[in-house]
Amino acid sequence: MMSCANDAREEKYIVVTCIPGTFLHIDMVTDVHMLLEGTIAELIVKLKPRLYWKSILKNRSGKPMIYV
Repeated sequence: MMSCANDAREEKYIVVTCIPGTFLHIDMVTDVHMLLEGTIAELIVKLKPRLYWKSILKNRSGKPMIYV
C-alpha cells in the first residue's frame, strides 16, 4: 500500500500484468507460497480432490481460494 500511495503521489504510470500458468514453468531453488483464487483454485481441487478438498477456503465475498 505504501508503494501504491507513493506512486500516486509522484504521478507515476504503473502497469500490472498476469501471465496465467507462469508459476508452473519456473525452476525454483526455494519454497514459494502462493494464494490461488477463483477458477484456478477450483481447478487445482478438481485435479487432485483427495489431496486438496480440505484446503479450499472461501474469502469474504465467497470466492474460492487455496494456499499452495
